[in-house]
Amino acid sequence: MFFLSSEFPPAPASNARFHILPAPMECGVSYGRGTANGPAAILEASQQLEAFDGHSSPGGAGIYTAPAVMPAANEPEAWLDAIERVVASSLTCHNAVPILLGGEHTVTLGAARAFKKAGREIGFLHFDAHADLRDTYEGSPFSHACVMRRVHELGFPIVQIATRAYSREEHDYRAAHPQTLRAFDAETLVPFVPSAPSVPFVPSVPFIPSDFPKHIYVSFDVDAWDPSLMPATGTPVPGGLDWFGALRILQSALKGRILAAADVVELAPIPSLPHASFTAARMVYALMGLAQTGM
Repeated sequence: MFFLSSEFPPAPASNARFHILPAPMECGVSYGRGTANGPAAILEASQQLEAFDGHSSPGGAGIYTAPAVMPAANEPEAWLDAIERVVASSLTCHNAVPILLGGEHTVTLGAARAFKKAGREIGFLHFDAHADLRDTYEGSPFSHACVMRRVHELGFPIVQIATRAYSREEHDYRAAHPQTLRAFDAETLVPFVPSAPSVPFVPSVPFIPSDFPKHIYVSFDVDAWDPSLMPATGTPVPGGLDWFGALRILQSALKGRILAAADVVELAPIPSLPHASFTAARMVYALMGLAQTGM
């Protein structure tokens, strides 16, 4: 199945602004399972999207949907090598905007390695309920709970959005790297006002600091949303973002910058709740729109 082929004919890789790269990796999920089914569910749900996203029709720039990444072995390094190759092809052979569909969050590391090898200067804007900054988790340095630690170790700066469940180890790692690892935890994004409804937070400082790279990689774990909006994920945490909260933060953070790549990860689809898969597909298309309008 091809992304949004109900509205746009599938484009060849050489003539597409956007490369949709399904990566159904599921090696080390630690609670609920099902992320391997996420990419296919997003592709199916995308058929119900509107071509016009409210601002533009980014699909008109061409969407290529690659075959699902499928390494010979279901091992983290095999997955990361395969993902690195497909992202590198999008970047260096086609100058496209690669958008990974996960799969567990570890897929982001494969993309980061491709950017590193290509010598691209980028910063990561990371939406997630979790910090994913552990050194190892359940015996593996390639757990989804470690992915942003590995990305940071490659030398990429990170801004984390909506985090609200992390360990003391992760807190201390953040504190040790204040210049290259910043965070806007969920509790600061929507403060409780006893005499009035909760209102969206307007930060006193920009989400993206002035010394951050101009080119941005958005890594969007669907558990950044509140479980009331996104129940279909393996590690739901209360207190997350709503749809427009996430969108407004993206619009604010990306103003004056270029969205160079993205991923939407950790969808574990629930067949009886199709709205969750549709929400993830809509975020994919919203990210395409943000990349297109920022050209």
